[in-house]
Amino acid sequence: MGAVDVSTSGLIMAYLLLLIPLGIILWQRVPLFGSVLIATLRMSVQLLLVGLYLQFVFKHDSPWLNALWVLVMIGVADVSIIRGCGLKLRVFALPLAPALLLGISVPLLWFVGGVLRRPDMLEAQYIIPVGGMILGNCLRANIVGIRSFYQAIRRDEKAFQLVLAQGATLREAVRPYLGDAFQAALTPTIATMMTIGLVSLPGMMTGVIMGGNDPMLAIKYQIGIMIAIFSGAAITMPTAILITLRRSFSPYGVLRSNIFR
Repeated sequence: MGAVDVSTSGLIMAYLLLLIPLGIILWQRVPLFGSVLIATLRMSVQLLLVGLYLQFVFKHDSPWLNALWVLVMIGVADVSIIRGCGLKLRVFALPLAPALLLGISVPLLWFVGGVLRRPDMLEAQYIIPVGGMILGNCLRANIVGIRSFYQAIRRDEKAFQLVLAQGATLREAVRPYLGDAFQAALTPTIATMMTIGLVSLPGMMTGVIMGGNDPMLAIKYQIGIMIAIFSGAAITMPTAILITLRRSFSPYGVLRSNIFR
């Protein structure tokens, strides 16, 4: 038995639920009414287009198409992270991409090939949804970590320059900032791992249960995906910062002001 289908009238009921938060927004006179409508419209159109494409991808299940879609997701995440950090796209887009590719590929292929034991590790049914979950969480962790790293150095510029003047290399000078940024990026995921199952039932577990499978199977899936998500974030964030150091700092260790939007 699969998941219950959502009819057109059911989807309309979902949209009608928005009347409650929109009413509260109007009542409190919070300037979010237009943003909520635009966000809902964009979400609906984007998901509709992605759904049509994924139907095509799942039907043909070509390794090349599946890998291409994962690369497209990485490209979109790349742009979103840079914009979310307030940095310039032309400076960071290229260096950030290999960090994302590494951080997604390792836990994704480990999960599909090692945990699920799928002979075809590029199978659409697994690589696309699992890749999306890992990448979505990496995106949030990278925005928090990278933004915190560069803002902290910008804020402590004089103290940072003093460390360099005392003979520290750039790698040595950025190490405490990298540690703080790493902690900031991973703390939300750790908090989720500590409360999962007690406070919330996450997406993968809910999806497996609603698909008619045994709850214990859903739990095993969720344990695997949470470890993959945490590993992806732990790989991606520090790798991204270390790769971007050369473009972010002058040969004398001065943080370039033209990297910020």
